[in-house]
Amino acid sequence: METPPEITFEQIRERAYDLWERNHRPDGLEIEFWLVAERELKAERDKKQAQASADEDDKVSCASSRDDALRS
Repeated sequence: METPPEITFEQIRERAYDLWERNHRPDGLEIEFWLVAERELKAERDKKQAQASADEDDKVSCASSRDDALRS
């Protein structure tokens, strides 16, 4: 299984800034927006990785089924 790609400081910073702007730029919530941004990016990465893994499992299953059918 492939290791997940690193989430960069820049990606977190951009997401946190976007969240801050969408929430009308409140004062004093920098850490909260940073943590939410980091959590969102990790969840998106994990979802993509799980989907890629499921897609790979489907390919293997289909190939196995096709091979079984050819042997019959």
